[in-house]
Amino acid sequence: MHPPKKALSFLRWFCREDCIEEVEGDLIEVFKKQCEISPRKAKLKFAWSVVRYLRPEFLKSFRNSFQPDYGMYQSYFKIGWRNLRRNKGYSLINITGLALSMIVVMLAGLWIYDDMTFNRYHKNYKQIAQVVTHVSIDGEITTYFSLPFPTAEELRLKYENDFNAVAATVLGDRLISYKENVFTKRGCFSDFVFPEIASLKMKKGDYNFFKNRSQVLISETFAFSMFGQTDPLNKEIRIGNADLSVVGVYEDLPRNSSFHGLNFVAPVELLFSDAAAMNNWRSSSFQIYALLNPNTSIGDATAKIRNVLFDHTQEATRPQLHLNPMDRWHLYEFQNGQSVPGRLELVYVVGITGFFILTLACMNFVNLSTARSMKRAKEIGVRKTLGSLKGQLVHQFLCEFLLISIFALVLAMGAIVILLPSFNQFSGKQIEFAIANPLFWIAAFLSAGVVGFMGGSYPAFFLSSIKPVRVLKGMGSQGDASFTPRKILVVSQFCISVMLIIGTLVIYNQIQFVKKRPTGYSLEGLISVPFMTREIFNQSDALRIELLKTNAVQHVSQSSSPTTNIYSSADNLDWEGKDPNKQLLFGTICVDPYFGEAVSWKMKAGRNFSAEIPSDTMGFIFNETAIRQMGLADPVGKTVQWHDKSWHIVGVVHDMVMTSPFGQAMPTVFMIDNRQRPFNLMNIRLSPNQSMTSSLIEVEKVFKRLAPKTPFEYRFADQEYANKFAAEEKVGELISIFTLLAILISCLGLLGLASFVSEQRTKEIGIRKVLGASVVQVWQMISNEFVVLVFMASVLAIPVSWYLMSNWLRQYDYRMELGWQLFAGATGFAILLTLVTVSYHALAAARMNPVVSLRSE
Repeated sequence: MHPPKKALSFLRWFCREDCIEEVEGDLIEVFKKQCEISPRKAKLKFAWSVVRYLRPEFLKSFRNSFQPDYGMYQSYFKIGWRNLRRNKGYSLINITGLALSMIVVMLAGLWIYDDMTFNRYHKNYKQIAQVVTHVSIDGEITTYFSLPFPTAEELRLKYENDFNAVAATVLGDRLISYKENVFTKRGCFSDFVFPEIASLKMKKGDYNFFKNRSQVLISETFAFSMFGQTDPLNKEIRIGNADLSVVGVYEDLPRNSSFHGLNFVAPVELLFSDAAAMNNWRSSSFQIYALLNPNTSIGDATAKIRNVLFDHTQEATRPQLHLNPMDRWHLYEFQNGQSVPGRLELVYVVGITGFFILTLACMNFVNLSTARSMKRAKEIGVRKTLGSLKGQLVHQFLCEFLLISIFALVLAMGAIVILLPSFNQFSGKQIEFAIANPLFWIAAFLSAGVVGFMGGSYPAFFLSSIKPVRVLKGMGSQGDASFTPRKILVVSQFCISVMLIIGTLVIYNQIQFVKKRPTGYSLEGLISVPFMTREIFNQSDALRIELLKTNAVQHVSQSSSPTTNIYSSADNLDWEGKDPNKQLLFGTICVDPYFGEAVSWKMKAGRNFSAEIPSDTMGFIFNETAIRQMGLADPVGKTVQWHDKSWHIVGVVHDMVMTSPFGQAMPTVFMIDNRQRPFNLMNIRLSPNQSMTSSLIEVEKVFKRLAPKTPFEYRFADQEYANKFAAEEKVGELISIFTLLAILISCLGLLGLASFVSEQRTKEIGIRKVLGASVVQVWQMISNEFVVLVFMASVLAIPVSWYLMSNWLRQYDYRMELGWQLFAGATGFAILLTLVTVSYHALAAARMNPVVSLRSE
């Protein structure tokens, strides 16, 4: 029976070399005697004996750690600085790699901090909630963020013990004028308690003065753009058809606030023509925000108000109110009635990517340091012979790595100061670099210390364990034993890099796949002009006639929603054969008879609307998803009941991508209803026979002539559609940048390792060349070693990447398939990068004259 190998190895590693044999012999004798008494307990007793023997050494080391010799540490840093200067190439690779990783980590950290502190600007952040409603449709729960206006009053009066304030709001763009100046600004119409809920910080005036329908609050930036240096208080501005007096100026809300870009707060009563409209429980157009009492929990308040809307509407979908706390507005989304991580997953991805890249840089530390152990072997042997303890050597090497880490940190912080404005522009954020905050510097240098310790621990303990007897006898060092760990590190590095490459390719291909999805209508040359004022709304028919007279316009139509969005919906349609247990939600869009021609939709069955057929004012055109879910085999001509009226199906169009291009098409019904004329915008198809610029100039002239008081503002349909990909594209671009940096860091490590290998095998290469080896054969010999490692890394990375990216793609209804070509391409790219990186040193070594490398033999 033999003593446990791990305990014996630990003893040999920690003991002083002059007493290893004596201590080991004594403990083994004790082990043999124990075996005679109790063989089962012998190994445990031996391990305990080793611990008891080494305990004083541990305590001594622990005490010494609290009594640092500052002069000694000063000499460690001096030696470290000299080594960095002596090995400039090695130092440059380590510092550059670590600096790049720190840049990524800092940018990722700033991004994450901005997202995690979203809405923290608001004073009562933890007590603010938005009132939403859950409805059951076709077996699934759908969440809506718009509610009837009377809901706010109901909550305010009946549940005053639970809510400090409740406000109904409408956010959107409005036309604002002051004297001759006209602006289109985003703001909100709200109850007078909204400024208290949002805790607006007043620069001038007081939001407590905001008490009647003739007053308004404006933002600081908007006040300056409208009034300049003049005091804006008590000045009158015009919003829509109302003249309002400015009673306060509030501080601009930051980008990481859900209310960012709010230029004014006006009374919500301006939106209503009479009291009857304010008591309408059927019109859901308002976002309702609540400020809870400090002693009321979200869960308790939700339970009390759950049935408020159903009690007043008795809708078949049984709507239930729910309070969505402010800390879940930004990073979460609703799926089947549950608040689940949405953008939070992006935060995780960015954080994990930053950690991986920092890990790559630390791996370079370890790899290059252990690879160069032969260079330091004689130095370590001499120092140990002269009495240096293992702990002293460990401290020296850790100081060297800490010095590299500090240099990298300073370089990274300088780069961040330069890059941050561009990063803000790219990310759409307003991140500030807290360079004047002393806590920031403490955290930065503390982080550098942690990174230096993490990256330098293994090399420090590895180098300090080199046996001086073997080195000074010329028997080599333990650097040879590090060959396998170096292989593992190279494989790990490129495994991470290949995973990032695959992730980048999948994100890019998914976006391109969805971009090529048929939209069901033509985006080219299509613009929409919102009805900003009553003037332009009243002139809409005349505008259509005059626009068609120009050579700049092909078609003109009006609609309640643009082609890239659906503003309203209904769940109370009924038809013959409908399953009474099945509830469907339809997007509802009011159009004029010319809508189909203007947007160039594609008919699947039946016909288009026609201005020549009066009965079309009671006609429906459904999209194919609606017909499929309704279960109608031959829909044209059939009758649908809605609002106690009979509507006949005129036709069926192919699905139009009007909501998210990543999801399924929403069941949608298009209708003509001239009695209501609920149009919100005009759709204009520009002529392809002349330039876009000249066409827009002609269109603007017509608008200026017929609606001179309203600024001509328009939106391109293709740009609005492209904005739907913005979030995914930002993620893809950010991950692409991080991936490029990860590849660069890995290649830097590979470059240093290839340099070392070439240097170590100089004599071998010389002998091979003397024996007839060609340059290509020598290059192949050196390159193959690294290519095999990278190929192994790809083999390990592919299944992990496939699993992760498959899960990521599942969030999209319309998604690409993961093919083998993508993984093969990533592997080929990684191998090509390896060959390019290694080839410089491999070819240099292969071309070396063997006389030079062998002359000392």
